[in-house]
Formats: sequence, C-alpha cells, structure tokens
Amino acid sequence: MRLATAESLKVDSTWQQWGQGRRDAEYTALCASKMEPDLSGFNIDAPRWDQSTFLGRVKHFFNITDPRTVLIPERELDWAKMMVEKSRMGVVPPGTQVEQLLYAKKLYDSAFHPDTGDKMNVIGRMSFQVPGGMIITGFMLQFYRTMPAIIFWQWVNQSFNALVNYTNRNAASPTSVRQMALSYLTATTTAVTTAVSMNMLTKKAPPLVARWVPFAAVAAANCVNIPMMRQQELIQGISVKDKNHNELGHSRRAAAIGITQVVISRITMAAPGMILLPIVMERLEKLPFMQKVKVLHAPLQVMLCGCFLIFMVPVACGLFPQICELPVSYLEQELQDAIKAKYGELVPSVYFNKGL
Repeated sequence: MRLATAESLKVDSTWQQWGQGRRDAEYTALCASKMEPDLSGFNIDAPRWDQSTFLGRVKHFFNITDPRTVLIPERELDWAKMMVEKSRMGVVPPGTQVEQLLYAKKLYDSAFHPDTGDKMNVIGRMSFQVPGGMIITGFMLQFYRTMPAIIFWQWVNQSFNALVNYTNRNAASPTSVRQMALSYLTATTTAVTTAVSMNMLTKKAPPLVARWVPFAAVAAANCVNIPMMRQQELIQGISVKDKNHNELGHSRRAAAIGITQVVISRITMAAPGMILLPIVMERLEKLPFMQKVKVLHAPLQVMLCGCFLIFMVPVACGLFPQICELPVSYLEQELQDAIKAKYGELVPSVYFNKGL
C-alpha cells in the first residue's frame, strides 16, 4: 500500500474544504430561498378561491366578513393597505411572506371600498353585519308586541341598512344627499307601515304568525331601500367592461340585474334567522325553566341571531358572483350598436360589479 505523501494530503484537504464550502453555500442559498420567497408571480388581487363556484364565493366572503376584523386597530388596517398597494407595484419589503400578504388582503377587503380604496366606516362594513345584525334582529324579534317597540326597532334597522347600503354603494355612481335622505325616509316608512299594518291584521292569528311580521317588514323595506339608494345606477346605468377591464359604457339593464341580486341576497341573509328563530323561541319559552328566566329571553335571542348570521352573511353574499357577466345581446340597443361598431364580434359579453 502506497503511503500518502504530504503533498497528496494537502491536496485532499483542499478538496475537502472546497466541498464543505460548496455545501455550506448551497445550504445558505436554500435557507435564503426559504426566508425570501419568490413573489414575482404573486397576484394579490387574484381570488384565493374559485369565484365561478358557489362554494368558492362562500369561502371568499367567510374570509372578508369575519367579524373579528372589526376589532383590528386603525394602524394595522393602514399597514394592510400599504402592503396591498406595495404588492400591486411589486415592491414588497424584503422578507415578506405570502401569508402576510394574504392576511393584509383580508383586512384590506374587509375595511376598504373596492372602487375607491377609501376606508369605510365601521358600522357600514360587511364584517359588521354579524354583530350589528344580531343585536338589531334579536331585539326586533323579541319586542314585536307593542306598537312603540315595533316602530322603534324598525327605524333602527332601516337606519342601519341605509348606512350599509351607502357604504357599499357603487362608487362610480355618486349618491346625492337628497337621494340618500329620500331612500332612508321611504324605506323606513315602508318598513314601519308594513310592520304596523301586519301586526294589526295578525292580532287574532296564532302567536307564531305575529313573530314573523318583522321579517315581512324587513323584506319589504329591502325591496325599497336598496333600489332607492342606488337609483342613480338605474337612471344613468352602471359601468360595464370587457374581460380586460376596458370600460365599454353604462348600462341600465346591468344595474337592474345587479340591484335585484343584491336585494335577493339581503333578504336571504335575514330569512333563516327571522323565520326559524321564532319557531325555536316559541318552543323554548313554553319550557318551565324558561318561564322563570324571562329576563334572559332577549339576550338568548340575540345570541341565536348571531349564530345564524355568522353563516348566512357569507352564504347570502356568495349567492351571485361579485363580478357579473352579461351577454352583449342583453344590453340596451344603443350600447350594443356602439360596442359592435368599435369591436365587432370580439366582445361577446360584458362584466360589471354588482355591489353588496
């Protein structure tokens, strides 16, 4: 066996050091790649779930209507907006993780208007629908017997709805103060009139029927409040675009479809709680122990309303796609002619934001 010379040992040692250095460099690069994720292909505005499916839309709205986001401090919301804007420009701070950007987008979608980017008032946000709706709906269902209580809670509910409708309006169609006031007064009058008249008609009906009066009033008011608040869209039309987001014009028919879908969603949001909960409470209130704790009936009803709304807010919002597709052939004739004159048959459909 040949004895290793000093020269050969030196060469072997050099190769070992080089190999170790290379492995260290590869390990460092691997760690760096884990610490510095490649965000070049990340699109923060791309939906996390398939918005063409009902389940995908429900997951999306579960995320952005999370009532816990109402408690997020202002500075954290401002941070979320900054992160979203930087991500859109492709200049996120070094070390930013995808999870951080997704969380920032969740906060941004829950608190900022999708059209203007302005921070929305807390009460008008869809994430406030659960805490706000559960309190108002619970007390509406609890205090349905006396006329003053009916009038007061219907007024409170319509005030809340008017603020929500205004906050989530389509920013491309400005709403005047006169229009907002007229919408608010009309919806409130409709709700109170419906509730009072139906309450008088159901005095001789079974108690359960009287418990359903608030839902009838809420449904009737929604059919008035939302179209009135967004009447400018029905008069001037809503902005419609092609699939590349190029504006093609304004359509009154698209506005009518969007508003109708929003009305259906709002009624659906309230229906399970306001229809099923009276049946549950009717049974519970007959139990002996419930007779002894009547003071807890209202808090219990509020809590149960919250349980319904936690699920119904995202479900109702996800009934229809947020960005609606409409065939060009369904648009007004003059808008059809204008699109075909400019694009021919290259634009088969238009897209528009229906609002919330």
